[in-house]
This record gives sequence, C-alpha cells and structure tokens, in this order.
Amino acid sequence: MQTIFILVKCDLGRAYDVADLAVQSIPEVSEVHSTSGQYDLMMKCFLEDGEDIGHFVTGQIQTLSGVKDTFTIITFKAFS
Repeated sequence: MQTIFILVKCDLGRAYDVADLAVQSIPEVSEVHSTSGQYDLMMKCFLEDGEDIGHFVTGQIQTLSGVKDTFTIITFKAFS
C-alpha cells in the first residue's frame, strides 16, 4: 500500500463541495482536511502497490468538479 497526500486548490466557494465529493465517491481517499495557505484541501490517499499515481491524480482527483489545481506529495515511510 502506498500513501500519498494531494494538496488541492478549489474554485472559490467550492472547497467543502470538493471535500464531500472526494470522500463520498473515491474509495482511495481516506481523509480530507481543510487547510490555510495556498491550497484549500489536503487529501490523504491510500493506493495499491503498483497503482499509477499520476493516472489516479489526473483521472480521479483533478476531474472532480470544483478542482482548480493539485500538488502531490509521495511518501516513503510513516513514523509513529
């Protein structure tokens, strides 16, 4: 399992709609947090090993209604 974080810029006034749509319709989206700064949302996603990250982001996240831009962070190891 691979974990990625996707920062999302939304159209004005659409952040909550995008967050709700993502968690309701995309099983790989584990959590969505509203954030301050350049991006409106941060999505935590779990993808199967070998799943194409670029294809997931462009095909599943960037095509959500209200998404304006994304920035993807690929993780290597979780510490606890």
